[in-house]
Amino acid sequence: MTFLHQLATIACSGLLAVAGLVAAAAARVTAADDLPGPISGAGLVPRRTNADATPPLVPFDAATPRLVVRPLEAFPHDTSAFTQGLVLHDGRLFESTGLEGHSEVREVEAETGLTQRRVTLSKTLFGEGIAVMQRRLYQLTWKGGRGLVYDAASFAPVDSFSFSGEGWGLASDGTRLYLSDGSDHIRVIAPDGFRTVRTIAVTESGRPVWMLNELEWVRGELWANIHQTQLIARIDPRTGVIRGWIDLGQLQTPSERESLRRRGGVANGIAVDSINRRILVTGKLWPRLHAFDIPAPISR
Repeated sequence: MTFLHQLATIACSGLLAVAGLVAAAAARVTAADDLPGPISGAGLVPRRTNADATPPLVPFDAATPRLVVRPLEAFPHDTSAFTQGLVLHDGRLFESTGLEGHSEVREVEAETGLTQRRVTLSKTLFGEGIAVMQRRLYQLTWKGGRGLVYDAASFAPVDSFSFSGEGWGLASDGTRLYLSDGSDHIRVIAPDGFRTVRTIAVTESGRPVWMLNELEWVRGELWANIHQTQLIARIDPRTGVIRGWIDLGQLQTPSERESLRRRGGVANGIAVDSINRRILVTGKLWPRLHAFDIPAPISR
């Protein structure tokens, strides 16, 4: 083989090697892109979700009423429960938990924290908010636009539905469902066909408030956990204006708050106990379920 032939052979081999590396890298990107959640690694672009946003620096206006909840009555809570939804219906406490491979719908005994029954979701689904309406329990999942419907009495699956975007919180006023997706908008949903009939733009002092998470309907107000904060917004469902705040920051000791912060244990979970005239709140991985009196409505 001549010297020129040798150079040609080496150049050809190098091009083939580079092509092989490019193809392998493309295959790795494709495979990684199929994985849920953000992706790390050189040359890979993280998948963006509403959870990647920076929480709003609320309250924006010091004049907005703010109720600091003090630790009163508390009950045990499963510290492995990545709580995404909480609702009390006919004296039964239901809880939805998240994380792929760990997502469930549970019926929980409030006073002991013990799980009475559970339904486990597919390992590919990340459970989110729940609501009960007309003897049906609705559950969102985070990504993929899929929702599940169970018989509230037996937990038997009875239906499913689809929706666009992400699923975070869910609540019901008895007629409509309300869905949050981590943005500053809440969708009002007709349960037949899961149709969006309108959207609510949520603001305080004229500024949008995003990362709206777990929802609950409380005496004509729509309450929402603000993700990664200790605050619950009291929203006027007609206008979207935040009329007041519930501050949960005093429910744990400083050392408990720091321990939960390191583990991702943010406040998430609101349920109305109409029989005992109280609100139940908890959070992801929290050791306790807390109860406090239902506050008086805020004048419009």
